[in-house]
Amino acid sequence: MADKTWELLLVDDGSTDGTAEYAITWAREQNLPPGTLRVCRLEKNRGKGGAVAHGMRHFRGYYAIFADADGASRFADVARLIAAIDDQPAHSPVVAIGSRAHMVKTDAVVNRSFIRNFLMYGLHTLVYIFGIRSIRDTQCGFKMFTRPAANLIFPYMHTEGWIFDVEILIIALRKQIPVLEVPISWHEVEGSKVELARDSIKMAIDLVVMRLAYIIGIYSDQKLKNE
Repeated sequence: MADKTWELLLVDDGSTDGTAEYAITWAREQNLPPGTLRVCRLEKNRGKGGAVAHGMRHFRGYYAIFADADGASRFADVARLIAAIDDQPAHSPVVAIGSRAHMVKTDAVVNRSFIRNFLMYGLHTLVYIFGIRSIRDTQCGFKMFTRPAANLIFPYMHTEGWIFDVEILIIALRKQIPVLEVPISWHEVEGSKVELARDSIKMAIDLVVMRLAYIIGIYSDQKLKNE
């Protein structure tokens, strides 16, 4: 990693809490070189999926990763994802995703509440039924893309809510882009913005609607979607 340059692209999803201003002030205090931090401001809130897709259509460089800001994933594991991608043919479309599947029997999962585990497995079952059967962890917020992969996926995204991770993988699989699951370190973070029952039900509904939209041709992975 030491031989690679990097940039941090922050997408302010129509927030009103001064996120963009805070980030710019922080960058100045840290004396970051010009261009290291870029801030994109969306006029209206588009949801997590919309913000991520916007960022992924405006990054510079070859590798791009989006990560949840709560620190649940160990960011140093980005090196594992890069290593997995570099094992593939050069300059090809590749997706590497952080996976928590190896943690199923660890305290991080075992000590979760019954309802949390029930809803988690229910969503995984729906994802499996609707066609993503080769990937054990679709929802980990730690995913990396080569530029060719990003160019084949994000301009075709339709979903802007929490279920956008699944659409990313559906498009990748439909276009036969390799998706590599890479074990990473992860821990539960308290204070999540997700309201468990309500958001799990909404995610399930969104998943069904999205999959049906692809089946009957309302959604297409061949037609560019303008932002």
